[in-house]
Amino acid sequence: MKRILVLLLLAIPVLVTTGLAVAAGAFDVAKSSTARFHDIRQAMDAGYTAKVVDLDGIECIAQPGEGAMGVHMLNPSLLLDEGKIDAAQPELLVYERRNNGTMKLVALEYLVFQSDWKGGGKPALFGKGFDEIKAGNRYGIPPSWALHAWIWKPNPSGMLHAWNPRVDCGGA
Repeated sequence: MKRILVLLLLAIPVLVTTGLAVAAGAFDVAKSSTARFHDIRQAMDAGYTAKVVDLDGIECIAQPGEGAMGVHMLNPSLLLDEGKIDAAQPELLVYERRNNGTMKLVALEYLVFQSDWKGGGKPALFGKGFDEIKAGNRYGIPPSWALHAWIWKPNPSGMLHAWNPRVDCGGA
């Protein structure tokens, strides 16, 4: 019994390290395909041309007590692609406005309208199911599924959590 316990204690660091490496590798395609979008002009040239605002006209999306997301740039052709989900082609890029007015890429968002989704149940990516956006939401969009991936800015709430307490909308 003692020998088994010792073996388990020795195996835990190896399993944790392996798990972290596998998890980090899951985002490689998304990172490499979006790295050029740190330059917002390149993102716009690639079709990310629609700045998302909520029904109150707010462009930097925040949630008191949870954190913020930032400014979303949508690629309409990726949203209107009959419900396809591709880690290399997020429907939205999420930026944080810097103090000097420039934009910093912080996250990716995958979005699909529920009416377009052909899969069974809710969609999943990177091992996590998407969050549901219900009818009557603050964006005025139909019921949808969404997933944020904080691959460009650490999120203490989790890499795939919608809100990031480290993102600042500066009172927006």
